[in-house]
Amino acid sequence: MDDVVGCFEYYADLAEGLDAKQKAPISLPMKTFKSYVIKEPIGVVALIVPWNYPLLMAIWKVAPALAAGCAAILKPSELASVTCLELGEVCREVDLPAGVLNILPGLGPEAGASLASHPHVDKISFTGSTVTAVKIMTAAAQRVKPVTLELGGKGPIVVFEDVDIDKAVEWTIFGCFYTNGQICSATSRLIVHESIAAEFLDRLVKWSENIKISDPLEEGCKLGPIVSRGQYEKVMNFISNAKSEGATILYGGNRPKHLKKGFFVEPTIITDVTTSMQIWREEVFGPVLCVKTFTTEEEAIELANDTHYGLGGAVVSKDRERCDRVSKLMQNGAVWVNCSQPCFCQAPFGGTKWSGFGRELGEWGLESYLSVKQVTEYVSDEQWGWYQPPKQ
Repeated sequence: MDDVVGCFEYYADLAEGLDAKQKAPISLPMKTFKSYVIKEPIGVVALIVPWNYPLLMAIWKVAPALAAGCAAILKPSELASVTCLELGEVCREVDLPAGVLNILPGLGPEAGASLASHPHVDKISFTGSTVTAVKIMTAAAQRVKPVTLELGGKGPIVVFEDVDIDKAVEWTIFGCFYTNGQICSATSRLIVHESIAAEFLDRLVKWSENIKISDPLEEGCKLGPIVSRGQYEKVMNFISNAKSEGATILYGGNRPKHLKKGFFVEPTIITDVTTSMQIWREEVFGPVLCVKTFTTEEEAIELANDTHYGLGGAVVSKDRERCDRVSKLMQNGAVWVNCSQPCFCQAPFGGTKWSGFGRELGEWGLESYLSVKQVTEYVSDEQWGWYQPPKQ
């Protein structure tokens, strides 16, 4: 909730600064012309958001869209609509003009598809699965409307041999088990140097054993349930498939013994993984970490980039120059150094490859809801002189 408030305040500040940036002059090579740029709201925007951060993901889109001057239609996930409906009530209480923000709950094939193809929707901003994104792009293409897509991920966390092991272990579990692993930028592929792998995995198991799994309303809860039965079964199938393909479940992989109901999954660590396995290649969206070792920096980078996705990635090392090298070569929209998952509304967020395109947050998030128009004026008193004038 602190992030929700902070995001609104950030874009309120940017909105106030927009007028000062209007009519920004353009330097031209001809003194007979003057030119400037104005930025205009792109129009009516459809904002389609997922269930994993139902209000925060909505605000990442709603706040910059309203700051830009757009009218917005917000379509929340059918699994988590209530906070977005509550947002509508708050907007009504603060006298946001009717029709500026519209909340449209519903199923994706009905509400989402209708927005993507609607002739009066000028832009789509979508956060969700790559499969759904393809359908949205196809529908939007029929009317040549722009889209911003923030999609799935299978992020790497590369841990070199010079690290403080406990610090690196904590960031590793935070990067994958935070929010029950239900985060698109999760660094769910641990790539650890072979010389420290045994000790690192031993500490990783001990830290994982110490995670409190409970009703999320309980004080101190660090891992709660999966969102739905369908998602729970999907996560458990990933774990089962990994075992059948020859991987080893080093820790977890089951329902916690003290929780008899609810869709809880233990934090799970999977080793003996090959790059052809499903668990290495596909997004789980649950608390499941797969592990591979490496010997050289080049091998680590190759493993990190061995994915169709490119949202978030992390590198952990005390060698600053090495971190810079790896950061530049990682094919991700965000790279975290000696940490995983920090997110600030001032910094751009988005992916490459199957993780989408366009950026949310920061000034980039505002720009994505603005259309740029150049205005150029002929200021000379002289005739233009391109054509021969007619005789008087």
